[in-house]
Amino acid sequence: MKKYFKTVITEGVLIGLVFILFIGRVNAQTAMINVQARNTTSLNGKWTVILDPTGAGDYKQVWQEKKPQKKTDFVEYSFEGGPELDVPGDFNSQLCELTYLEGTVWYKKQFDYTAKPDRRLFLHFGAVNYAADVYLNGEKIGSHEGGFTPFQFEITGKVKNGENALIVKADNRRLKNGLPGYGYDWFNYGGITRDVNLIETNETFIEDYFIQLKKGSLNTVSGWVKLNGANLQQSVEIGIPELNLSRKATTNEEGMAYVEFKSAFKLWSPENPKLYKLVIESKTDTVSDEIGFRSIEVKGDKVVLNGSPIFLKAVNIHEENPYKRARAFTDGDNRLLLEAAKELGCNFVRLVHYPHNEKMVKQAEKMGLMVWSELPVYQHIQFADSLVPQKLETMLNEMVRRDKNRCGVIVWSLSNETYPGTPNRNEALIELTQKCRALDSTRLIVHVMNTHSYDNNTFNVWDPLYKYSDLIAVNEYIGWYIPWQGKPSETRWNVSFPDKPVFISEFGGEAKSGSAQGPTDEAASWSEEYQETIYKNQVEMFGNIPNLCGVCPWLLFDYRSLGRMNLVYQNGYNRKGLISENGEKKKAWFIMNEYFKRK
Repeated sequence: MKKYFKTVITEGVLIGLVFILFIGRVNAQTAMINVQARNTTSLNGKWTVILDPTGAGDYKQVWQEKKPQKKTDFVEYSFEGGPELDVPGDFNSQLCELTYLEGTVWYKKQFDYTAKPDRRLFLHFGAVNYAADVYLNGEKIGSHEGGFTPFQFEITGKVKNGENALIVKADNRRLKNGLPGYGYDWFNYGGITRDVNLIETNETFIEDYFIQLKKGSLNTVSGWVKLNGANLQQSVEIGIPELNLSRKATTNEEGMAYVEFKSAFKLWSPENPKLYKLVIESKTDTVSDEIGFRSIEVKGDKVVLNGSPIFLKAVNIHEENPYKRARAFTDGDNRLLLEAAKELGCNFVRLVHYPHNEKMVKQAEKMGLMVWSELPVYQHIQFADSLVPQKLETMLNEMVRRDKNRCGVIVWSLSNETYPGTPNRNEALIELTQKCRALDSTRLIVHVMNTHSYDNNTFNVWDPLYKYSDLIAVNEYIGWYIPWQGKPSETRWNVSFPDKPVFISEFGGEAKSGSAQGPTDEAASWSEEYQETIYKNQVEMFGNIPNLCGVCPWLLFDYRSLGRMNLVYQNGYNRKGLISENGEKKKAWFIMNEYFKRK
């Protein structure tokens, strides 16, 4: 009996410790921006892993890396002798036994470090999908939730001279109150999917800055610089050498310096994606960046770039390399996707349905592609859950903070296909819109809807959130999910808020590449000919849409999505791509390419 109680108490204490660790989790810090300009040491490469599909690692406290002390001891886990995974990279595509895993993989990396006086050290993650717990030398340093935005921890004073052990729990399980939640239509690639870096700084460093044109202006920059550290009141200088421009300002007690200056900028545009070298100097730090200047706004029923109306020739892109069947993260992956968009004739890419990697955004900007960046607020979000509003705000802050100096980003998209009847949906997203405008008033803010009706060949577009959206962004799949009710050329559009520009953010249908001469009027054929007919009809209908400012087919490449269960034609793929996962252009590609040439 005495032995029994000892066992129960020991296990109870252990479970209690795990519970305390859970409820006492320390959230990650919002990451400093422009990591590439910092003094970094890459922790990319091979990481040893423990596969934990049952979730036993928390109970066993694998981060402590216990070793047997006596001959009778044993430990039921070990990183030694385990498999290795590449970081960055998703775990699903690297080991066949992890292909469909939604669960936990524990990662371990050893690194050497020698502390330097008057220096600070940060551990920066580009992204971990979806939840991350991070341990250094057996001590938990914090957690982060959200699979597509960066986070960091300061480890000054925690890192040891010599060898250090870094352990990361990466858990890609979907959560009912997660962002996204249970429902989404892409592949849930898990793991440490983006770069990991050590960043060394002085005691006071340039943490953040915002240098962009004032809304509505073509020659006036209104921005700020923020320092982090002890010596927060300093002189800072902002310089653009090519323009022989230099401006000084003094930070306040919070480390903020506000600046405003004019110049005859060569404005960034798809035709001339001009970037300037920008240098920010303080007494204790220097950061350089490549920044472009442009104005984007809505005037009446037009989208206006640099004072002139522009038609948005777009395509939807998921962050997946179709040839590798893996999460896209390398420069080569990014170029593959973006060059395919350019070949199609695009001047704009909608990066769905989550923020893509930072290198993708920068590459698009250099190639003259405008960018739509989107939060993973996709269907079935539990807006009434008490934790969700804070998660929304955190992900918004992380998305905007990272890319607010990228002039190529012209749209912050805050939601996709949410439903007005969802409890607290309207209130939560209206508040989120207000917070986004407070963070950045220089870009368009959009909510994407599929709340519409189609009766008597009239397409009725409405949603209360359109009042707060700069564009009427519509996902419509006439010809696929909705049969045509009459001639496309005679389709009428009844749009709520009729004075705003209309953007067709999704349309299309599925086709298996190579389907031979299928019927043009039978959706169940999954034929290229039927998909081609959808596109021909859509293009015909576009001429009837009032205030049309752009179109964005769904989507560029066929991509993995396990909910697509027709084993003959889909086999785990969404087949709405204009290009197959093997790079074959479907007939619809040529319809869209010709349309963009005319526009």
